[in-house]
Amino acid sequence: MPPASTRVPQQERSRATQTRLLEATVECLVEHGWAGTTTTVVAARAGVSRGAQLHHYPTKAALVTAAVTHLADRRAGELRAEAEALPAGPQRLDRVIDLLAAAFTGPLFVAALELWVAARTDRELREALVPLEARVGREMHRLTVALLGVDERSPGVREAVQATLDLLRGLGVANLLNDDSSRRTALLNTWKRHLTTQLAP
Repeated sequence: MPPASTRVPQQERSRATQTRLLEATVECLVEHGWAGTTTTVVAARAGVSRGAQLHHYPTKAALVTAAVTHLADRRAGELRAEAEALPAGPQRLDRVIDLLAAAFTGPLFVAALELWVAARTDRELREALVPLEARVGREMHRLTVALLGVDERSPGVREAVQATLDLLRGLGVANLLNDDSSRRTALLNTWKRHLTTQLAP
């Protein structure tokens, strides 16, 4: 067995290769869609050999679901960090909704949407994606509860949080085809006022 001093750099190189592959996958999904995101294209964009790509992710489904998991975890951490800088008081809810709305228009959402559509007719992808989406959905719900600082045990709170996420997801889909910022802003402002009343202690 090689000494630890040689094993650690190899492990670091392996992690770096995986990270490049995952980030390249998301970039390809955003730019080229599901059909244009081939494992060969991803490997070339990541600057790694085809053999290295197959070693880490032997199938396209494994690669894309790992990429979405990677980016979802990173984005959740970024949201928590950004939320720490938000002010307390009545303006916090508005700022939290703005943060979440931005998450539903970013690269992660676009990449995930490509996978949702493709999974409708791709059985292998669907089987890999369904449990991933369930986990990401639960984590996003818990994160939203934490950012809003509300108690889900209170009547109507869980439903209000889920309705918020459903609204933001729908606005994110609409934004892909038509950037109607004024309509989007008006809807979000109306929803913020509703939430302020709904979540009042």
